[in-house]
Amino acid sequence: MSLKAFHLVFIIASIVLSFVVGAWGMQQYRLQDSATGLMLAVGFYITGVLLVIYAIRFVRKVRELGI
Repeated sequence: MSLKAFHLVFIIASIVLSFVVGAWGMQQYRLQDSATGLMLAVGFYITGVLLVIYAIRFVRKVRELGI
């Protein structure tokens, strides 16, 4: 497995994990009405979106460099 593929696998895994933890935080907010769950959800959703942007920029840069 190339370093590029290895990097993409971990970016994708991080994106999935971020959205799963965000969904879990949202569920905790709904069940317990806790601000901590809401903050967790919002934080991980933002992290997931930023990771998606990073993945897109990474793929573009790799294509640009011809790696």
